[in-house]
Amino acid sequence: MDYVKLGHTGLDVSRLCLGTMGFGNASTGMFPWAVDEEHSEQVIQKALDLGINFFDTANIYSHGDSERFVGRALKKFANRDEIVLATKVFFTPNEAPNVAGLSRKAIFSQIDQSLKRLQTDYVDLYIIHRWDYTTPIEETMEALNDVVKSGKVRYIGASAMFAWQFEKAQAVAEAHGWTKFVSMQNHLNLLYREEEREMLPLCADQGIAVTPYSPLASGRLTRDWAGETKRYATDKVARSKYDDSKQLDMPIIQRVGEVADKYGVDRVQVALAWLLQKQTVTAPIIGATKISHLLGAVKALDLTLSSEDVQYLEEPYVPHELVGPLASDDTNFQR
Repeated sequence: MDYVKLGHTGLDVSRLCLGTMGFGNASTGMFPWAVDEEHSEQVIQKALDLGINFFDTANIYSHGDSERFVGRALKKFANRDEIVLATKVFFTPNEAPNVAGLSRKAIFSQIDQSLKRLQTDYVDLYIIHRWDYTTPIEETMEALNDVVKSGKVRYIGASAMFAWQFEKAQAVAEAHGWTKFVSMQNHLNLLYREEEREMLPLCADQGIAVTPYSPLASGRLTRDWAGETKRYATDKVARSKYDDSKQLDMPIIQRVGEVADKYGVDRVQVALAWLLQKQTVTAPIIGATKISHLLGAVKALDLTLSSEDVQYLEEPYVPHELVGPLASDDTNFQR
C-alpha cells in the first residue's frame, strides 16, 4: 500500500480510503443493499490487512449503524494511533428542530454521539456533509474550531459544495484565526467531472486533499450498464444521479471496457487508475461491501495509464447537471 500526506497536513493516509456507507442493517436502515455487521467486519479486517488505514463513515449512514460497526471492528482489529478515522455531520434521521445542520448546538451534540458510536475519544477528520444555508458560516467555523481545540477532532474537512462556498468558509476561518478545512470530499468520476471546472483547481492552489466519493459511479463504471446488482435495483439515490445521463455516458463506459481489455485488467482498475493519476486526488473513497471489491480496487495502484489512455477515456465527456451541492431549497440526501 502507498501512503501520502492528507493535503498540507502531516497526516499519512493510504491511497485508497474505505467508505462505509454500505455497512448497516438492510431491513431497518437506510439502504436495502447494506451488509450486516459480520460482513462489514470481514471487509474492515481485510482492508487493514491490505494496508488501508483511512476509513470514512458518517453519522447519518444507516442511522448510526455504520459508525457502530466501524467502531467495534476497528477497536477489535486495529491500533487506533495508526488509523485515520473520518466521520461527518449535517444530516440526521431526526427532523426535529436543532438536531441536524451545522449550528453550534448541532455540531456539539452530533460529535459526542458519533464518538460514542465509534467507541473512540476523537476522530481524525470531521467533515461537514453539506453547506448549511440556515446557519451563518461564522457560527459553523467557530464551532468546528472549538471542537478541534477540545481534542475531540484532529482536522476538519468539507464535502459536496460550490467552490465559492468552500473559499468563503476558508476565508472566514483565516480571518478569525480558526481551524481551516484540510480536505474536500466531492463527487468525481469518469461519468461526472464537473468538479474539474472550479473545485479541483481551488484545492490544487490551496493544497487541499481531494477524497472523491462515488469513484466508480455506484458501480456503473465496473460493468455494462445492463448489469444488474441488488444495489443497482434498490439504490434510488444512485439512479437519480446517473440514469438521466445514461445515453451521454454509455460511450465512456464502453471505452473503460476497451482500455481494461487492452491491459488485461478489470474495469474497476481503469476507473480508479484514472482518478489516481490526477495530482489533486489524494485517496478515492471505495464503498466496498465485499472482500472482492477491495481486492479489485487495490490492483488499481499497480496500473499506470498512458496520456493517450487518459485522453481516450475523457474525450466523450459532455457537461452534466450538478449533483452533490445542495441548493438552498433542496434538503434531499444525495449520497
